[in-house]
Amino acid sequence: MKKIEAIVRPSKLEPLKEALFAAEITGMSIYEVSGCGNQHGWKEYYRGSEVIVNTLPKVKFEVVVPDGKVDEIVAIIAETARTGQVGDGKIFVLPVDEVIRIRTDEKGDIAV
Repeated sequence: MKKIEAIVRPSKLEPLKEALFAAEITGMSIYEVSGCGNQHGWKEYYRGSEVIVNTLPKVKFEVVVPDGKVDEIVAIIAETARTGQVGDGKIFVLPVDEVIRIRTDEKGDIAV
């Protein structure tokens, strides 16, 4: 199993949820986050003073999938989140040693 984490633009929240549900991903965690990468923020003026805003709002998706679905889900996320502009985000794929459903004590792929 793998955990796929994707940090994307907030405007991609709904299209990405729909695409993942269409791919039969039944569970995901979604967080509102902020951060910076190559964009490095921008300058704004607040009450006449220049302020450097160095973090931008983003959305983080986390899903756990069987090894055989990783490439499919990564492709769906990349295709759905891509605008071609700086700031589209990142996808991280991490190993998952075990998943346990608390309610039933099921383990492994069935617990996902």
